[in-house]
Amino acid sequence: MGKHEPRSKRFRRTAAATRSGLRRYPRDLTQSLTAPVRPIPGSAPECLRAIHEHDPLAASWLGHASVLLRHGGSTILLDPVFSHRIGMRLGPLTLGPHRLTPAIDPLRLPPIDLILISHAHFDHLDRPTLKALVSGKTNVVTARGTRRLIPRGFRHVIELDWNKTLTVSGVSVTAHEPAHWGARAAVDRQRGYNAYLIESDNHRSFFSGDTANTSAFRSIESVDLAAFGIGAYDPWEHKHATPEQVWSMFCAMNAARLLPVHHSTFELSDEHVDEPMQRLIRAAGEDFAKIISAAPGQIWSPGE
Repeated sequence: MGKHEPRSKRFRRTAAATRSGLRRYPRDLTQSLTAPVRPIPGSAPECLRAIHEHDPLAASWLGHASVLLRHGGSTILLDPVFSHRIGMRLGPLTLGPHRLTPAIDPLRLPPIDLILISHAHFDHLDRPTLKALVSGKTNVVTARGTRRLIPRGFRHVIELDWNKTLTVSGVSVTAHEPAHWGARAAVDRQRGYNAYLIESDNHRSFFSGDTANTSAFRSIESVDLAAFGIGAYDPWEHKHATPEQVWSMFCAMNAARLLPVHHSTFELSDEHVDEPMQRLIRAAGEDFAKIISAAPGQIWSPGE
């Protein structure tokens, strides 16, 4: 992958990505300008407010790459995106794809100690969502070159580089390098992009952010919970891993349970909305029980 790839492979990949973009982008732009989204009624099961009762470890997928995590006595949000449309803002309009599933109401979440942002893409760093979550009691850890994108009002906003560790909100957070890129727009490729290992006295959780297939996580072992993105791979396999590649990375980490994210929430690629989970379950085979197959808002904790 990268500069050593055969030119023919890069050409085929570029052609496939161009066809995919031409199929979706003009439609999304037209709908953004002419057919404002009628929000699907928001949801936030009351059980989310009681996630602390599942100490010392619990998690709930909230749609796309967003996860509510209870870890080491802290309540953590991973890449919160609860908007009904994502993309660049033009006055009151948001230009981009609309949500396919109900959004979580951020006002019905429990108090958040820590927010982790993997990178600056609009489907991971959503400023309207973050504005709704602003609190002087909440810390934010984000990737290099993205701090200024975070709305003001949080307690601390900290940029964390790869292979660096800090202790914040009662947990240890280490940034790792996924196989992705971090630009907010086409020309700002100096921004970072992170995966995160979260550790407390008794548990280890991992969040891949967006990543293609990589061996970079093989040094991370004995993880209780690993959240990996499994969608948006067709035709973007060079930036988003396939379900089979995710299963391989998960197994290489010797992780106990896999929480699949980044699927069935926004149409960002060409695979059918149900395909990523179906392929992941087939890849797991007899070990499919290691996959946390919960609907958004349901809480998982060890032993379930």
